[in-house]
Amino acid sequence: MTKRRVNSIIFHVLIILFGFTMLYPLLWMLMASFKTNQEIFAGVNFFPENPTLGNYASGFKGVSGYSFFRFIGNSFLLAAVCIVGNIASCSMAAFAFAKLDFRLNKFLFSVMMVTLMLPFHVRLIPQYIVFNGMGWIDTFLPLAVPKFFATEGFFIFLLTQYMRGISNELLEAPRIDGCSTWQIFLYFMLPLSLPGLMTIGIFTFIWTWNDFFSQMIYISNPIRFTVSVALRMFVDTTGQSTWGALFAMSCVSLVPLFALFIGFQRYLIEGIAAGGIKG
Repeated sequence: MTKRRVNSIIFHVLIILFGFTMLYPLLWMLMASFKTNQEIFAGVNFFPENPTLGNYASGFKGVSGYSFFRFIGNSFLLAAVCIVGNIASCSMAAFAFAKLDFRLNKFLFSVMMVTLMLPFHVRLIPQYIVFNGMGWIDTFLPLAVPKFFATEGFFIFLLTQYMRGISNELLEAPRIDGCSTWQIFLYFMLPLSLPGLMTIGIFTFIWTWNDFFSQMIYISNPIRFTVSVALRMFVDTTGQSTWGALFAMSCVSLVPLFALFIGFQRYLIEGIAAGGIKG
């Protein structure tokens, strides 16, 4: 056996061990979702001794009289609106920075980059005061409407870098044929930027689906709870927590994320790679 083959085997063994270490908490949660509350804390076995689907049945019944399917639907609805808003607004902003020559282009791009370093918590109280004055509290509006105004600086930066890598000659041809700037953007730039747009959509879905803090701040009515907020309701501060149902619904909530990543990982990798190396 050659030295190169030995090094390859050692490398792959270490990668497998590292991967198992990263996946162990998820595997434990999956196994715990088939255990009773007593076995979760009193048992020492990794696999359930008496597997049960009762946690899933109890979890799908939901909390506060609302089925967990209601919360899943709320999360999908909010994520879909946020995806549309981010793709529409961030693509227009990125196109302007990348391909349009206007005054203060570089300055405004620098200002946008500075906003990336501004913590969310700094903006939380002023935003809450504004949204409360508009009567938007306990609705999806504070979470969705800002997405239509290009508030995600990271997505603008990512898409700007991607669009800068697209040859200007490809856009000059339709301009010579009489296409307007809007037509060039809609019919040429957007199709050419598909990997970058897909990356924005994937990240938006993941971040919106997993968001807990902002959704907890703005939503108080259980009928509008999303998955991340609804999971918190399974943990009762009075000591009546249904841990089995919590783990079961946590596993269910991960299914869309895994499916999205597996189905669109090619676009995700291509979009990040191209947006990161082109300038």
